[in-house]
This record gives sequence, C-alpha cells and structure tokens, in this order.
Amino acid sequence: MTNGNGAPLENAAPPQFNVLAQYIKDFSFENPNSPASLAAQEQQPTINIQINVSATAVAEHDYEVSLSIEGKAENENFTLFGFELVYAGVFRIQNVPQESMHPFVMIECPRLLFPFAREIVASSVRAGGFPPLMLDPVDFVGLYRQNMARQAEQQQGKPS
Repeated sequence: MTNGNGAPLENAAPPQFNVLAQYIKDFSFENPNSPASLAAQEQQPTINIQINVSATAVAEHDYEVSLSIEGKAENENFTLFGFELVYAGVFRIQNVPQESMHPFVMIECPRLLFPFAREIVASSVRAGGFPPLMLDPVDFVGLYRQNMARQAEQQQGKPS
C-alpha cells in the first residue's frame, strides 16, 4: 500500500489472516456395487475429480470458504465408488486492500483447506475398501484465473 506517490504508508496496519474454524460441511461416500467392486479389476479405473471453491461473507472481516470436491471411480462395467465432500473454513481477514480481497479469499483460503480435505478423501476411500486416493495438489491460482475468464466470457455474451 502506498500514499499515492509510491512511498509506503507509515502507519498502515499489516495484513492479518486467521483461521477461526474448519469443518466438514457435507460429505457422502458411496460404494454402490460392493462387494463386486472390491474384487481385483482387470484394468485401472477411470477417476474423475471436480473441484470448486465458493465464499460467503459472514461478518465484516469474516468469510466462510467452501472447498467442494466430487469424485467417481468407474471401470467399463460399473461404478467402483463415488464421493462428495464440502470442506469449509471461516477465516478472518483484515487490512488487505479491497482490490486484493477476492483473489486472497479464493486462492489462499482453499489452499489452506486442501490438505485436510485431501486426507478426508484418502481415508474414506481406504475405509471403503480401496487403496487410498491421494489427490494431486491443486493450482488454486490457475483455478481462480479460469473462473475469472469464464465469468468475463459470460458477461461479454450477455445482451446489454
């Protein structure tokens, strides 16, 4: 932050970032074809994963950020397993410039939530009788940019 002449503000408070809570908001694991799905498979299953981030202001400086992860493992015959997880946290963010707030909430908050959500997915898949599913790290900066580009395209496509 500067004073308009490029010089930093002397009395500007440093940014503050606190995790107030984190929790499973919604969770489902399905093993619809057991015990047949637990038998040795001839080929590796196809695994599809979708990840989304949403945020809601809950107080002046507090935001609930939800990381939604859905996944399904299938082979050519049937579904092996499927899961849906919404893992959320409440974050207090202060002294961050308004123009930086949206990317901060949509990138940094889910980045902190992801390792916990990843462990929940791995543990539940293992408890379902399969090898643990270790999700690859997520590029939340890239995900944010994709979502912003998609929103810009939708805005341009709307009639005025």
